[in-house]
Amino acid sequence: MARYIITGNFTSAAAKGMLAHPSDRQKAVAPLIEAAGGRLEQYLVTTGKTDFLMIVTADDAQALVGALLVAGASGAVANLQTVQAFTSAEFLAAQQRAGNLAPRYQAPG
Repeated sequence: MARYIITGNFTSAAAKGMLAHPSDRQKAVAPLIEAAGGRLEQYLVTTGKTDFLMIVTADDAQALVGALLVAGASGAVANLQTVQAFTSAEFLAAQQRAGNLAPRYQAPG
């Protein structure tokens, strides 16, 4: 399964809703991710440019994007950003593959 890091911000409407009715956002988000065929590995509230960070594993990136579209359309979150993440072992394998590809590349000039 591919691993993704998703960050975003709560909107003012979401903040008002959380003040009026506090909720566990991890428990609220997990069913959406699962319905898209993924698994919410971790949900963290963060400080700085974003308000939350999720670590998600999924086989179907297109379904995951659909789930994020649903969340964005709700008006509760904004500035969603998704990046794929790799373990150290996966990066080592990528380096090894790159070494095999390097002789096939011709730089300009």
